Amino acid sequence: MVIAILNQKGGVGKTTLSVHIASTLALAGNRVLLIDADAQRCALEWAASREMKSIFSVVGISKNIIHKEIPLLKPNYDYIVIDGPPRVYDVARSAIAASDIILIPVQPSLYDVWSAKEVVDLINEVKEPLQAYKKIKAAFIINRKIFNTIIGRDVVEALEQYKNVPVLSSCITQRIVYAEMAARGTTAVEDDPESNGGKEIKKLTEELIKFSRNGDVK
Repeated sequence: MVIAILNQKGGVGKTTLSVHIASTLALAGNRVLLIDADAQRCALEWAASREMKSIFSVVGISKNIIHKEIPLLKPNYDYIVIDGPPRVYDVARSAIAASDIILIPVQPSLYDVWSAKEVVDLINEVKEPLQAYKKIKAAFIINRKIFNTIIGRDVVEALEQYKNVPVLSSCITQRIVYAEMAARGTTAVEDDPESNGGKEIKKLTEELIKFSRNGDVK
C-alpha cells in the first residue's frame, strides 16, 4: 500500500506525520519505505540525525518520477509512505498518481481549510483519468489540534464543504514531544508507545489502514 501525506500548504506537519506513521507500521513488523519527495529533505535530515539504526528505509525522490519508481519498489515493501512537497505541482501529481491513500493534514485554522481547496482540486484532477483501473482515496487529518479547545470541531464542520474527502475521527494534538523527537531522529511510538503522543499516532495509523480497506471513517 502506498500512503502519501500531502498538502500544497507548507508547515502543516507532513514530515512529522510521515515519520510517525512509518515508524508505527514498521514496529508492527511491516517492511516500510519512506520517500522524501520534498526538496527541503526534512525526512532525510531526520533519518541522518538518528543515533540508532532506522527501523525503516528512507530515500529521496523529489522529481516527478515517483509514479514510475514505485512499481519497481513495491515488491520489496509492505507499505510505502510519501512525505509530499508543498507548492511543487508536478511532483505532487506524481505522488498522487502513485498512491492508494492520500492523507491531507489540516491545522485547526480556517486559513488551512480555505487553502485545502488547492490540494483537493489537484487530487481530483489527477485521479479522475485513473478511476477506470485505480481507486485513490483521500482523507483529512486534523493536525496540531490545541488541547481542550473547540476550534478542531469547527474545522471539521468547515471541511465538510469538500465532498468525498472525509475527516478521520483521529486527530493529532499539538505536543512539544514531536519537536523534541524530530531533533533526535526518533518518534513518540518508538520512545514511549504508551505515551499520549504514541497512542494518538497509533490510533491514527489504525484508522488509516481501516479507511484504506473500506473507505469508512465512522
